[in-house]
Amino acid sequence: MSEPRKILVTSALPYANGSIHLGHMLEYIQTDMWVRFQKHRGNQCTYVCADDAHGSAIMLRAEKEGITPEQLIANVQAEHSADFAEFLVDFDNFHSTHAEENRELSSQIYLKLRDAGHIATRSITQYFDPEKKMFLADRFIKGTCPKCGTEDQYGDNCEKCGATYAPTDLKDPKSAISGATPVLKDSQHFFFKLPDFQQMLQEWTRSGTLQDAVANKLAEWLDVGLQQWDISRDAPYFGFEIPDEPGKYFYVWLDAPIGYMASFKNLCARRPDLDFDAFWAKDSTTELYHFIGKDIVNFHALFWPAMLEGAGYRKPTAINVHGYLTVNGQKMSKSRGTFIKARTYLDHLSPEYLRYYYASKLGRGVDDLDLNLEDFVQKVNSDLVGKVVNIASRCAGFIHKGNAGVLVAVDAAPELTEAFLAAAPSIAEAYEARDFSRAMREIMGLADRANAWIADKAPWSLNKQEGKQDEVQAICATGVNLFRQLVIFLKPVLPLLAADAEAFLNVAPLTWNDHTTLLADHQLNEFKPLMTRIDPVKVQAMTDASKEDLVASQTDTGTAAPQGNGELAKDPLSAEIEFDAFAAVDLRVALILKAEAVEGADKLLRLTLDIGDEQRNVFSGIKSAYPDPAKLEGRLTMMIANLKPRKMRFGISEGMVMAAGPGGEEIYLLSPDSGAKPGQRIK
Repeated sequence: MSEPRKILVTSALPYANGSIHLGHMLEYIQTDMWVRFQKHRGNQCTYVCADDAHGSAIMLRAEKEGITPEQLIANVQAEHSADFAEFLVDFDNFHSTHAEENRELSSQIYLKLRDAGHIATRSITQYFDPEKKMFLADRFIKGTCPKCGTEDQYGDNCEKCGATYAPTDLKDPKSAISGATPVLKDSQHFFFKLPDFQQMLQEWTRSGTLQDAVANKLAEWLDVGLQQWDISRDAPYFGFEIPDEPGKYFYVWLDAPIGYMASFKNLCARRPDLDFDAFWAKDSTTELYHFIGKDIVNFHALFWPAMLEGAGYRKPTAINVHGYLTVNGQKMSKSRGTFIKARTYLDHLSPEYLRYYYASKLGRGVDDLDLNLEDFVQKVNSDLVGKVVNIASRCAGFIHKGNAGVLVAVDAAPELTEAFLAAAPSIAEAYEARDFSRAMREIMGLADRANAWIADKAPWSLNKQEGKQDEVQAICATGVNLFRQLVIFLKPVLPLLAADAEAFLNVAPLTWNDHTTLLADHQLNEFKPLMTRIDPVKVQAMTDASKEDLVASQTDTGTAAPQGNGELAKDPLSAEIEFDAFAAVDLRVALILKAEAVEGADKLLRLTLDIGDEQRNVFSGIKSAYPDPAKLEGRLTMMIANLKPRKMRFGISEGMVMAAGPGGEEIYLLSPDSGAKPGQRIK
């Protein structure tokens, strides 16, 4: 038997400036499943992470809240830790980059790079806020786009026309922090000489450490030649001061990845079985894996390995990159309730539902993953409840009633048992390769075969026949053993289900190698329901709880007040409003994709509207004017897109269409001029 592997695993560090959401959880669940699989197989696998606790954004938020940055990051770390724990993400250590281990390692690595000639200095010119007395990062500068003239754009790109530019190109620049007009000021900055490692990185990125798609993306940077990387920021800045350079601080992205090392070092101080140098020395024979999202590839696969190489440390064995999360086929949206925080999910649903759904969708590539909420409900209910748990619930009662809960030592389906045993290497290979979706397909294929076999044998029918009791016990004992095999295969994904199944089976915690054995003449414990179906009402409650106002406030003037059905108020001239209130209305061209009557409502039509980048559901009280609603389909109209979503008896209305007329049959949807396109804003 081969020696257990020694593996160190990390996930990207969550920023200590906000809550964890389901997009973040994709990465931590993926990593946790892989780590649990390695431990399940008997390998020494250590999983560390930390909050990324430095930078201007944290400093400014703490100031706004009237607390110290240290208080802010402590509060956020407590929240993050609780969310991760309830999602069953089992870190061996969850630390903070604002820790003494990280200060020491960051300084040490910087000094090694400096002494080896890999640090350069030069003066740069930046915008400076004269009121806050600080240099401004691009995201803290706003002004008028120099290309299209759109106001209130950030200092590096325009959201309206997509142009990119230098902050100094902005017209009428303002500090997004104080509102002051920034001034240009010179400052000496420190740079990591990344071009020194061009040749090494060209070879390393093509050595099999990265997915091909990631290596190809990095080649775009490498082929044009690497640039020096600015690693310093000026005071005031929340971070670590650069050694020998008062008032100069490490840029957050320098010390963030070093946080992996710091978290592991912090753990080593408490775990005598772990040796820091054994994992990080240049000649280390251990394995090191980083799990990250595709948006931070350049930091992890160019800057980080170059820093490690220059400072005399080992480089990662592999960097595993995943795509983004979409919900219902679109970017997460606060207005649709699909920008879901981890805590909001946990308030309504079991964490294992999401763990399984992510596993069923995650391949080894960098493709985006879509959380389709209808498919989510169907897949979990069908696979976990209808297939896996169903096997145990079908068989347990007969064993308890007919044989006092004792499994007989009979295998009634040796060919099926052998098929389960033969499938194990392929399932393990899929787990190892992070091809979780393939592993889940193969496991559910086995569950289908087990259910079909039990249905064919029909112990519930045999149990009614004289002299068939031994056959019933043999069938049900085999069914429970097949269920046990499935639990072993699913344990990295569903640790709670596995623990509950172990309690029912009356066995010690299952390991991967237990799949080679069967239970015989074995006493079971009482069977209790292991998992319940997802109630779609809970999913709706979760999305309702996730909705946020699209507009900070609405004026109650009667001019644009919703009537509960998406229409304008009957008397639009009954009150005056200020121009600023009117200017806040986001009026869009909308294409009516579908129009239908609402069952149980006398006046309402349900309209499905395309507004360019998304679809909206709107209820409108215009049924009397459009008795054949299908005739509205394909027509353009106008809608207020930033109206606060309104919960109605029939669902959520996500906007308001524009209509005019005295009422009854005389209601007319307003239409834009010909040539308008869905999503266009009406100025």
